Order: sequence, then C-alpha cells, then structure tokens
Amino acid sequence: MHRAVILLGLLIMLGSCSGNNIAFAEYKTIGDGWDKDQAVNFNFRAPDTLNRYNLFINLRNDEKFSFSNIFLIVDMEFPQGKVITDTLEYEMARPDGEWLGKGFTDLKENKLWYKEAVQFPDTGSYEVKILHAMRKNGNVEGVRSLQGITDVGISIERLQ
Repeated sequence: MHRAVILLGLLIMLGSCSGNNIAFAEYKTIGDGWDKDQAVNFNFRAPDTLNRYNLFINLRNDEKFSFSNIFLIVDMEFPQGKVITDTLEYEMARPDGEWLGKGFTDLKENKLWYKEAVQFPDTGSYEVKILHAMRKNGNVEGVRSLQGITDVGISIERLQ
C-alpha cells in the first residue's frame, strides 16, 4: 500500500513537470469549413527577451480532410509593427493515406514546427495570423472552404 502511494505521487510530479516549458498555448475551433479568407489570430505577450523558444502550429483534423498535405500562410506581427510572413507546407498523411497526427479516434492532432530557437527581441504584444492556402491540382483558385480542419492552435515552448 505504501509503495502504491509513493508511485502515485511520483507519477503526479512527473506529469506536472512535463508542461513547465510551455509559455503559451491556445486553440481556436474552426466552424464548418475553414474559409480561405478566414485568418485564425492569436495574440500573446513575449514571455521574455532573454530565453529562446520553439514555436509550433497545432492542427486537429478529422476524416473530412481530403489532402495529404497542407499549405499555410503565417504572419507574425511584432509589437513595433514589423511583420514576418512565412509560406509553409506540412505533410498530414503517409503515401498510403494513414494520418500522421496523434490520436486514437478519427480526430488527429498534429504539432508542426513553425520557428525554432526564437528569441523575442521586443517586449509587448505579438500577433500570429494563420491562413490556409490550399488548392486542388490544376486549379488556380484556392479551396474556398477547407473541410476537415477542426481546430488551429499555436504553442510556444521554452528551450530546455
């Protein structure tokens, strides 16, 4: 009995320590289809200007997502107004169609690298805007309403 209590205490301590490096994390739920003009916005304050952080884009998708990859346009606006824009591509499925995300149900969660070892140069508020830039092969027009992305998020984790 005594060993079980100690083991339970150790498990609780390990579980509580695993999230200590997360400086910011937020998800936004997408309605019925992610419109190509619908930016998903995240506002956060710089954790500090001394340490380095990894930034991630987090996506949840279900079986309605009909692509093997995803293209995103991501803007990061600094407190002084400077904007950095990145066009990013991520694989979402293996060639055989199996989803790459984690999860036991039809809903898969993907933690995707956005920026590595970032040091925030300015104190104050930052804004990250995420748009999808999906197109069907041979089609110049983008996909108007992207189905299957249920949630979009970002997380900022302090380097250990």
